[in-house]
Amino acid sequence: MVPLTLAYMIARLVPEVAAVLVRRDVSKDVELLVVRHENAVLRRQVKQVRYEPADRMWLAALSRLIPRRCWAQVFGVSPDTLLRWHRRLVARRWTYPRRAAAGRRSTPAPVWRLVVTMARQNPGWGHRRIQGELARLGHKIAYSTVWEILKKAGIGPVPKRSGPAWGEFLPAQAHRIIACDFMHVDTVLLRRLYVLIFIEHGTTRLHIAV
Repeated sequence: MVPLTLAYMIARLVPEVAAVLVRRDVSKDVELLVVRHENAVLRRQVKQVRYEPADRMWLAALSRLIPRRCWAQVFGVSPDTLLRWHRRLVARRWTYPRRAAAGRRSTPAPVWRLVVTMARQNPGWGHRRIQGELARLGHKIAYSTVWEILKKAGIGPVPKRSGPAWGEFLPAQAHRIIACDFMHVDTVLLRRLYVLIFIEHGTTRLHIAV
């Protein structure tokens, strides 16, 4: 019922909005003052207004077209309530049906012991070398699983070689390292915009690639 109610409300209000847009500025300003005064009178008379779900969706969408500093004068609810309505609206738009996760099968105990034995008997082998040797023996296992087995057994997944540690390497190469990340912004029409961000470690300078 909520989508039908919202569709009816939009169909009814679109002609009114179009009519307001073609009016002269003075007429619109006067009508706005009248509506604000009527809202103030109603707020004094009605202690609590009950909004239907379709009303909340409509007001939450319209709030994005009005500066936040004017919300207290225009809307009969607090700005926090409007933001909560909009978060629910965005969450409903981007909620996907849950799918049963297949999960990963646990590693058999013999294979687990074989990985640990290989690592202890061959200190120069890393997790990728061990994964390759297991494949030769007919055990198909991901190298990331080998990494986890070695870490849980207290064995370094990568053999120690000469050279600086990560704690020494990263500060020394910070001016040459660039990190990247994604973020998204939801518009008033519930369109999701994705943004790619690059960060220079040396200068902490931010680059945005739309």
